[in-house]
Amino acid sequence: MALFRATKTKKVWPVKRLVGTVEMPGDKSISHRYAMLGAIAEGPSEIRFFASSADCQSTLDCLKKLGVKIERRDDVVTIQGVGLTGLKAPREPLDAGNSGSTMRMLAGILAGQSFPTVIGGDASLSRRPMKRVIDPLTQMGARIKSAEGGLPPLEIEGGTLKPVRYELPVASAQVKSAVLLAGLYAEGETTVVEPVATRDHTEIALEQMGADIGRHRLSIAVRGRARLEGRKWYVPGDISSAAFFLAAGLLVGESNLVIRNVGLNPTRTAILDLLATMGGRVKVLNVEMLNGELLGDLHVEPGPVRGGGIPSELVPGLIDELPVLAVLGTQAEQGLTFHGAAELRVKESDRIAVVAENLRRMGAEVEEFRDGMRVAGRAKLRGAEIDTQGDHRIAMAFAVAGLVAEGTTVIHDSGCVDVSFPEFFDTLERVAE
Repeated sequence: MALFRATKTKKVWPVKRLVGTVEMPGDKSISHRYAMLGAIAEGPSEIRFFASSADCQSTLDCLKKLGVKIERRDDVVTIQGVGLTGLKAPREPLDAGNSGSTMRMLAGILAGQSFPTVIGGDASLSRRPMKRVIDPLTQMGARIKSAEGGLPPLEIEGGTLKPVRYELPVASAQVKSAVLLAGLYAEGETTVVEPVATRDHTEIALEQMGADIGRHRLSIAVRGRARLEGRKWYVPGDISSAAFFLAAGLLVGESNLVIRNVGLNPTRTAILDLLATMGGRVKVLNVEMLNGELLGDLHVEPGPVRGGGIPSELVPGLIDELPVLAVLGTQAEQGLTFHGAAELRVKESDRIAVVAENLRRMGAEVEEFRDGMRVAGRAKLRGAEIDTQGDHRIAMAFAVAGLVAEGTTVIHDSGCVDVSFPEFFDTLERVAE
């Protein structure tokens, strides 16, 4: 076995190959949205393969406090929808845990309620900016108080909302979704204009449930007071989680890995586009469509990766994958360089700084920029003590690095992977030889 369990750490050793078939947890982004929309729909919704992450459980817990009946058995979640106006005032503040998705998107629904709500989160979430969602919701008529600097907790006094046309200053699927969800409570048409296209799971799900959605290039509009119909959903596997196994399969010699039932929504497949341009040996197989979302299998084999610069237009669609791509860059022929990712500074950790520091500990040459980094290629990595800063994507990225490093890599606070992929280390162990 390559990995051994410890109380708060994982130790990773180099391996010869990764062989077998794996399944990723249900997509976090889609699971959040199906749960929220199911809660305000008419009638029951059944969500199969709901994400196992702590973040998505936070969404379910918040919805329960708002009076929604939810039953969870393994990876199947059943939600008894209460309609647009059926939510109840919570008896205590809502707790979003570590989930920025929960706080930002649920704020859009809370803005349309006739009762006040307080929503907070853990220490990490309390440091993450919320002004970007406060501003458009305030323009729509909600009254929102926050801690200094637009930080959580948020005190949301909703009520009658008015439709707006809102141009996003920074590309954000969460903010776009919050405005569209608030738009369901406004009379008339609410429009969001994006600077670049972001993941469109909210629009797809709204269309599937009967909402009137208009799309034209970078503009998305929703007509308010739609009657959403509950339905049966299947959540594809999370492609952001699959990225760690794609990188591992490319790096570890003699690997032969298949990742099943991965979501292939075109707004999420920038990772596949990038790897293809860099020579990564990844094949897409068995593509089908369910509930308006594409999914399929990914087959990955090892081979040289060229690396180079990531085109700026791809960066917004790679924001979650950049930490593991930086690890991949250490072994690429041309290294890896990217800019336009200042958003990484305000994730669960300052991911630019934390990735750079941990790569240096492992012997890589890294130049850090305000909005990105340059990683020199063909590095000879050595095992090191990895400080995850409690960030799940840092823990998983450096577990991948440990598979090709000399000696032992120790991942501290490894339990943080529960936020998105609780089964990560077990899944990696099963295919490692």
